[in-house]
Amino acid sequence: MNMKRTFGAILTILGIVGIIWGAYAFVMGGDGAAIGKYTAVVPFIVGLIFFFAGINLVKTTKDQT
Repeated sequence: MNMKRTFGAILTILGIVGIIWGAYAFVMGGDGAAIGKYTAVVPFIVGLIFFFAGINLVKTTKDQT
């Protein structure tokens, strides 16, 4: 496994964590870092960006033989 695929996997995992955290914060009405419901959407959007960037990096990286 090369370095780009490893970084893509890390980005994907961080994206999943960000999506879960943002959804949980939105449902609970905000958390310590986010005052209101709509500012809790920020970690969700960042999680989506990380998730799709990681998936794209894993998909487009060729295996080294």
